[in-house]
Amino acid sequence: MNNTAEKMGTDWSALTTSDWIGLTVTVVIFIVMIVLYVYVLRPKNREKLESHRYMIMNEDSSDKEDKKNE
Repeated sequence: MNNTAEKMGTDWSALTTSDWIGLTVTVVIFIVMIVLYVYVLRPKNREKLESHRYMIMNEDSSDKEDKKNE
């Protein structure tokens, strides 16, 4: 058991600046992904998110005006 703990342990004092930055970015992205999953999968947000479902396929009025002017 002690041998496994030594192999799986982390020497925190040996971490470089790049290691700390990578660790911080990984933890922050993990937390943001959990928050986004909870937000998106919550039933009360369904109507709000469904209203934007085809937003990228709809043409904006400014796009139509630009095409008419050409």
